Amino acid sequence: MGGHNNLRPCWNAFLSLLTLFKNKIMPDEKRSQPDRRKKKLSLRSLLFGGRREIIRRYEDKQNTFYVDRYRQSLFGVIVLILFLSVIDAMLTVLLINHGAIEVNPIMAFYLEVGPYTFLFVKYALTSVGLLVIVIFRNIFLKPIKIHVGSFIYFILLAFLGVVSWQIFLIHRVIA
Repeated sequence: MGGHNNLRPCWNAFLSLLTLFKNKIMPDEKRSQPDRRKKKLSLRSLLFGGRREIIRRYEDKQNTFYVDRYRQSLFGVIVLILFLSVIDAMLTVLLINHGAIEVNPIMAFYLEVGPYTFLFVKYALTSVGLLVIVIFRNIFLKPIKIHVGSFIYFILLAFLGVVSWQIFLIHRVIA
């Protein structure tokens, strides 16, 4: 039992030599140019795209990280949300014309201004909200333990629910 205690100084010396050897042979920083990942979000990468599509490194996943390219499936979900937003606005105007009321006071104000203003504001707010979520989609919200990008799918489900409810109401009111 006491023999193991005699090996501890030898083991510690071996680990120190191994670390020294590793740092000499394989330095941590192998790049010849500055790290691209340190750059902030640029207008060029937003307009013309870049090469970053996913987060590969563990240390990048711990920080705020933006990508330059997005998956086509994400584009499809965004187009579907925008389409459902327009359908929601048109069905809302139809229901308002048949006696329904808008419960959202902000959107009710724009409905009083006019249907085209209502449609424009609804589409603009949805578009800006989606843009913010897409840009910050890789940020992990620790208090609720979810990535910001997951909200896109919650929004899609919410719009599907709202449009389905409006179709049900139209069927009951007009039929």
